[in-house]
Amino acid sequence: MTSFRVEPDVLAQVLDPHEAGPRVVAIGGGTGLAQALQAITHYAGAVTAIVTVADDGGSSGRLVPALDIPPPGDIRRCLVALTPQDSVWRRLFEYRFETGDIAGHSLGNLILAAMADLEDDFEEALRTARRLLGAVGDVVPASPGPLRLEGVVAGEPKHGQVEVARAHGRVERLWLEPETASASPSALEAVMAADQIVLGPGSLYTSVAAALLVPGIVDAVNASRARLVVVANIMTQDAETLGMDAADHLDGLLDLTGVRPPGAIVANVAKVDAVPPLETLHVDPEIMATYGADVIEADLVDPTAAWPRHDPARLGEVLSRLATA
Repeated sequence: MTSFRVEPDVLAQVLDPHEAGPRVVAIGGGTGLAQALQAITHYAGAVTAIVTVADDGGSSGRLVPALDIPPPGDIRRCLVALTPQDSVWRRLFEYRFETGDIAGHSLGNLILAAMADLEDDFEEALRTARRLLGAVGDVVPASPGPLRLEGVVAGEPKHGQVEVARAHGRVERLWLEPETASASPSALEAVMAADQIVLGPGSLYTSVAAALLVPGIVDAVNASRARLVVVANIMTQDAETLGMDAADHLDGLLDLTGVRPPGAIVANVAKVDAVPPLETLHVDPEIMATYGADVIEADLVDPTAAWPRHDPARLGEVLSRLATA
């Protein structure tokens, strides 16, 4: 196991996509998964996003009960993240209504819902959306239908992704309902064919863990020969991970999901201004190396972002090196 740092001058390179590059699977949800996908498109020959289906907030939370489809919000973000060129379709998928009965809804979510109704198959609807957008990878729901995230936080039961995300205290248990749910076959096929599997960045419990908890996903990851990489968050998250360092994040992920320890951990070392109670995620390379993983430290912050987030080109450079090591 090793620990090393990638210097900023190396990270400044922007890689071109490689048709013969590695097959990469990224698992999670939210904006974190979208950032990872933008990074992965710089080097992967094939990329698949496996997306949590437990989101019950915002536009998705309003559509799912009425239409009985996987929540489309995170899936839409991933499709857009995998779309390199601006187009009318991309702008339509990103458009959000601000007034009227559909205020707060993303047009992309509504388009996906309509396509699912026309195709009578949600994954076929995603394939159609990919063609319309010109997306360069596949987006697959972790399970064919919507699931509900359940948890116990600081001894109190929490029902749904929003409740878990807002709860303060240690997350003691997480599970998905209904318990009879299973993973999408296409998700399992992508994991087993992968050369590299990326977890994070993103909400530890309500995005990354929520996707891994779908029955069958962790078994496939643990059986896969792919190198598993965890991308550490830049900062803690309000309520969900306040007061936790990088080792706490990794412990929580391993303990609650049963996923195998990663082969590599990617961590940001650039200074960011965190507004209390949020903190920069503390990473101790010596402690992280005890997990048997390579620890890669680099300046990964997007200098153009108003809020600290990963820079796709910089993160892509590090992940590319790990994929070919």
